[in-house]
Amino acid sequence: MPLAFSDPSDDAIPVHVIEADGLDAALGGLSQEGRAWAKAQGFTAALGQVVCLPDAEGAIARVLVGYGTAQKRARGRFHMGAAVRKLPEGTYEIINGLSGADLEEAALAWLLAGYSYDRYKKPAKPVAALVAPDDIDAARIAIIANGEALTRELINTPASDMGPDELEEATRALAAGHDASLNVITGDDLITSNFPMIHTVGRASDREPRLMDMRWGNRGPQLTLVGKGVCFDTGGLNIKPGASMGLMKKDMGGAATVLGLAHMIMALELPMRLRVLIPAVENSIDGSAFRPQDILTSRKGLTVEINNTDAEGRLVLADALTLADDDEPDLVISMATLTGAARVAVGPDLAPFYTDDDAHAVALSHAAQRVADPVWRMPFHEPYEAMIEPGIADLDNAPKGGFAGSITAALFLRRFVESPYMHFDIYGWQPTAAPSRPKGGVGMGARAVLEALPELLNL
Repeated sequence: MPLAFSDPSDDAIPVHVIEADGLDAALGGLSQEGRAWAKAQGFTAALGQVVCLPDAEGAIARVLVGYGTAQKRARGRFHMGAAVRKLPEGTYEIINGLSGADLEEAALAWLLAGYSYDRYKKPAKPVAALVAPDDIDAARIAIIANGEALTRELINTPASDMGPDELEEATRALAAGHDASLNVITGDDLITSNFPMIHTVGRASDREPRLMDMRWGNRGPQLTLVGKGVCFDTGGLNIKPGASMGLMKKDMGGAATVLGLAHMIMALELPMRLRVLIPAVENSIDGSAFRPQDILTSRKGLTVEINNTDAEGRLVLADALTLADDDEPDLVISMATLTGAARVAVGPDLAPFYTDDDAHAVALSHAAQRVADPVWRMPFHEPYEAMIEPGIADLDNAPKGGFAGSITAALFLRRFVESPYMHFDIYGWQPTAAPSRPKGGVGMGARAVLEALPELLNL
């Protein structure tokens, strides 16, 4: 069911959002009975604290939600999501305490708090409904929430039900819903169409590899999104240990994220041309699997020495990025759950990104702050280029030594793009539940990109 705001209602329960510094003034605006009840419940306006004030018949008359201090709020985001989960079912309306970006974030947090992954179990109890605040673009926020929900749903689905076939079905459904075109090259046709590395990585699986190419829009600047669609990654012949393989259903998180972002762009009808490229494969183990020390020739003609079959994501992305360059887009953005090194560097909550364009980096960083979608710029560090040049071939897919793994992966990808380029090395997973972000798949960087697009593309 889509995430949506409730229609306006005379029965909506008013919600007062109260900062700790404004507690006395807020309580002073209540009736004597209301003040007594709030004090009896120990209401201090602590972040996420909720108190329901009753009317004469015992029904909920209004709700007080604590908004804490600025210092406490800075240590997280989507704080309204924690309060929503504490409210009884019903329809609510935020009447004071928030404005501007804070109100927009609270409204988005409320909608996202309603997401749960219920495909294999009894659906969760619905959360309280919210009437859209008057001073926000409610339609835009609902579109963003549903784009995020799409990303989460795709990542959360296990590989048994989310292989290349099913990822194609999800892409077809998205394309059909927005009158976009979709072309898919599958199996051995990848060889004849000159996508050798996508085919090589996926050929050991009985679920055929493919490249999906979706287009939408006929005016304005062109953005091409490239998403890593490794639907499950065993590591190939360099097989992962069990502990490392446990979360590999999320290795198509880059594809899921660009599809969520694509939904936002198309549903908002932004004045631009959009192209989405998704190489979808399973990295499996079989007699036909590619091997360490193999040398592959890419679509671009660059040769790649395979020093680890578990560094497969950059291989499938390389062929897709070469295709992305064909029509000289104004900007190419790749998103991929690419390296563990990125997680070591910035942890699970930040989306590290790479760009050579300082103006783009500033625009994205500022946009990320505005929409509570944190990102962090990483460097295309030129001195490390030698680390991805093995001598026997043009490129090495897995440089020895283990240092700067996210940077060397980004440098590898940059070799296949001539157009303006930005790369995200995301995690795509929420390891512990947080407000409006249950444990599981999560979008990273998409909302920041959407907010920054007017500056990135001069829209």
